[in-house]
This record gives sequence, structure tokens and C-alpha cells, in this order.
Amino acid sequence: MLLDIFYGLLVGICASVPIGPIAIFVMQKSLSKGHKAGFVAGLGASLVDTIYAVIAIFALAFVQVFIETHQNMILIVGGAVVALLGLKMTFSNPFRKRMKGGDSGISAKDFAQAVAMGFSNPGAVFVMFTLFAFFGLADDSPQTWEVAPIILSVSTGSVLYWLGLSWAISKFRTRFRLRTILLISRIMGSVIVILGIALLGEGLFQVIFN
Repeated sequence: MLLDIFYGLLVGICASVPIGPIAIFVMQKSLSKGHKAGFVAGLGASLVDTIYAVIAIFALAFVQVFIETHQNMILIVGGAVVALLGLKMTFSNPFRKRMKGGDSGISAKDFAQAVAMGFSNPGAVFVMFTLFAFFGLADDSPQTWEVAPIILSVSTGSVLYWLGLSWAISKFRTRFRLRTILLISRIMGSVIVILGIALLGEGLFQVIFN
């Protein structure tokens, strides 16, 4: 069991590493608002990873059928959500509250937006299942709540990754002026918009031409 828990930590870390909308979002928050804000956004991603880990163990077959049946709608809705959140990042000023003397740090909205981004890509559950299979957790783990320690270790691994990433990125804040950080923030927002439009476009293409 101890070895499985260690593998669960690795699964949580590996599932978080790929650079996508959530990673860019966490980096943007870490740069513009600091380590705590970036970490809170990362906790939203960790929540999604934990839920996907549970699905990968207990309900993968059902989710696979659901995704295959509604793939185009998932792409359209998910792409629209990602694009809208990217637009908000691009055109908002994360330093506005600071300039007014308010608190620009931790925000429940950052957590919620990270969760929304995570659920906009339900295909990530297959990545989680692949990682479970790679580390030998898919076949050996019983389909009961006895796997709770493994799921908890996956969540812990994800949390540790986002904690480290947000801390590392926030350290770059001291090297840039606010104007430069704002520019980087808007560039990151634009990248998320492009990713969202790509997902939306793929879904619309499938609907129109298939």
C-alpha cells in the first residue's frame, strides 16, 4: 500500500505537469497577484484532478460512453468557457484593486475559474486512467473505497505540484515592473483565448461537416 501511495503522488504530479489553460492560468495569477493567489487557483485544478481520479477508478466506462456520445457539444461548450475566461484575463487589470488600496490577493473566483477550466476538458480523465495503468494502479486497486488513500495521494501530489509552481513563478514578480507583468498576463490570457477558440472550432467543424 505504501508503494501505491507513492505512485499516487507521482500520478498527481504527472497529471498536473502538461502545459494547458489551467497551467497558464495559475502562472498568470502567480505573476499578477502572488504565490497565494496562484496556489488557490492550483487548488481548483487539484480538485478537478481528484474527481477525475475517482472517475478513473469507479466510473471510467460510463464516462467514456458519455464523452463519445456528446464529444462535439463538450468541445463547443468547453471551448467557449475557456475562451471567455481567457478574454477576461486579457482585458482585466489584476492590479486595479491594489491601485485603489484594496486586496488583490486570494479570490474565490480564481478557484472557481480553475475548476471551470478543468471541467471544460473531461478528456483529461483518460490521461488520469493512463497514468493509473502505467503505474500499475488500475488493475491492482479494488473498486471500493479501500482505494481512498491512493486517491488522497493523487490529490496531494497535484497540490504539491501547484504549490511549487505558483511559488517559483511568483518569485519572478520582483524582476519585472507592474506594466511588464500586466503585459505578460495579457499575453497569457490571449493564449488561453486561442486554445479555447481551437476547441470551439474543432467542435463546430465536427458538427457542421460530420
